[in-house]
Amino acid sequence: MASLIRRDGKSGPVWYVQYWEGPKQKRFRASDVYQDAKQILRNFEDAKAADVESPLPTKTPIAAVLTDYVTHLRATKTPKSCQTDIYYLRDAFGPVCEALKITSRKVSAKGKKRPPLPGEDRRKKPKLIEASFFERITTSKVSGFISSQKTTRGLAPKTANRYREILTRLFNWAMEERGIRMPLDKNPAAKVSRYPENAPEIRFLTLDDVAQQLNSLADDLKMQTMAATLIYAGLRREELLWLTHEDIDLSIGKHGVIRVRAKTIDGEFWQPKTKTNRRVPISSRLRPFLDKWRLKHHEGTWLFPSPEGKRWDPDNFSADLRTRNERNKIGFLTEDRALEMPFTCLHFRHTFGSHLAMMGQSLFKIAKLMGNSEAIVARHYAALMPESLGESVEFDTIADGVQEPALQTA
Repeated sequence: MASLIRRDGKSGPVWYVQYWEGPKQKRFRASDVYQDAKQILRNFEDAKAADVESPLPTKTPIAAVLTDYVTHLRATKTPKSCQTDIYYLRDAFGPVCEALKITSRKVSAKGKKRPPLPGEDRRKKPKLIEASFFERITTSKVSGFISSQKTTRGLAPKTANRYREILTRLFNWAMEERGIRMPLDKNPAAKVSRYPENAPEIRFLTLDDVAQQLNSLADDLKMQTMAATLIYAGLRREELLWLTHEDIDLSIGKHGVIRVRAKTIDGEFWQPKTKTNRRVPISSRLRPFLDKWRLKHHEGTWLFPSPEGKRWDPDNFSADLRTRNERNKIGFLTEDRALEMPFTCLHFRHTFGSHLAMMGQSLFKIAKLMGNSEAIVARHYAALMPESLGESVEFDTIADGVQEPALQTA
């Protein structure tokens, strides 16, 4: 039989659960809040009645949980997705274990000295989530960490919610698969309120912008063909860089298709972001670029190899494209014709989806071609289809017996 006892401390009353284990009487700290203490007592008694080995919260080092979780991520996620989650976890807890340390690359001095973001306060360092054990991490600590990141680094609400999402997944895994027993059996990150997000701002190239971009790359056929493929096929950056010659099939359809599919090359496995293979028809605009490039470069594995003849690293390719566009002032311009932002791979992909939407193509078709869900495509491109809704509010004829209103004259 267990019961609650109260002890008065300097900061107020503290409630303990007191129980007997054999001939010995034991107790453990429950909560400073009476209602929470009552719930802990009920959970304790239910666990005892169910003959659970130990109904009490466990005491697990944070580093041990994170090490096991990163091992789980590496076994279940793509390397890029796994590395992204590790980045957020390292921000949250610091490099508390070897699994969270940076291993893929070194951050250059130039990368560390980036210009401050709007709203960023560099006078203060963002907090970390710190606790003596994993089970001692509370909702207030998680909320304080995310709030500190948002305030000191000027994060957008979407990024702040991303921290909440990744931490929620961590606690869910720890409780369900690692056997961690949290107080009250509740996920502390899941109780953190989400930040309201703004509507997405989608930027894409006009047809004149497309012509300007491709013409600026005329002296580099490979870079020009890669930009054309991103624009006219809507591929993701990694999908482009993992293309092989065998992924181009000119025997299907009018101009052929690009197969975006899972593959293993030199022992390295890759698959599309959504883990679904798809075929993207080659347009009449894209076909001449591909024909000219393949005529010049038809050997080797990769359709677009790096300057060293290997698979092009995504960040290196983006940096090369950005350098070219910054030098040629190709991008979004301010009113005084200064370069505000150079065109990027993401802008090319949005150009594909945006122009299809403005042509009146269904969101279902756009989603299939781009390898996205209809919900994501609707969120990004539905606003570009206002004309398609015009006829939806018109009736074919005026109902019989209904008089049209006469125009009022002054």
